[in-house]
Amino acid sequence: MKVSFSNYALGAGVATSLVNTAPEVRRSTGEALRSPGDLARFLDEHGLSPGPLKSAARPTGDDLRQVHALRGEIRDIMDTHAEDHAVDAANGVLARAGSRPVLLRNAEDGPWQWHVVTSQQASLAEELAVLTGAGMLGVIHTLSHSRFRACTSSTCEGMFIDTSRAGRRRYCTPDVCGNRLNVANHRARRRAGA
Repeated sequence: MKVSFSNYALGAGVATSLVNTAPEVRRSTGEALRSPGDLARFLDEHGLSPGPLKSAARPTGDDLRQVHALRGEIRDIMDTHAEDHAVDAANGVLARAGSRPVLLRNAEDGPWQWHVVTSQQASLAEELAVLTGAGMLGVIHTLSHSRFRACTSSTCEGMFIDTSRAGRRRYCTPDVCGNRLNVANHRARRRAGA
């Protein structure tokens, strides 16, 4: 797999989505990644199957267990208030899979760009670690560690990495958490006015 350092939004988005599949976030529905099939669907939803992850075609039970462990590590990185700790931990995640930075062209005459390339023997979880690690480091370098946030919804335990231009995102899943709050506020206003 080859991950571009300039496209940190993909890795940050996958990190956000992966963290928010955990049962402690999804209280009403529980664990989102219960089976290798669920993991395959998650990868497909993020354009990673059969895309950049060579081993994504058929996730196994071992892949699922390793991805669950990675998910916990990513949440810890996103949840830390110490920028140095976040960088050290993300560097550790990125160092998996025999990865190394290389300078490559995207096309024959295209500009040179930094990429991280994984070894041929990298597991699915190791490739996800490289993708998410590069994404988190890219956000810290380009936008700042302050973009790692907890969802502001009072009913959610989700986390997210805000890669928006304005940097004002408040919810892990705006269509869900933000919409719930807007509906609750609307109903409260209607009750107060009635």
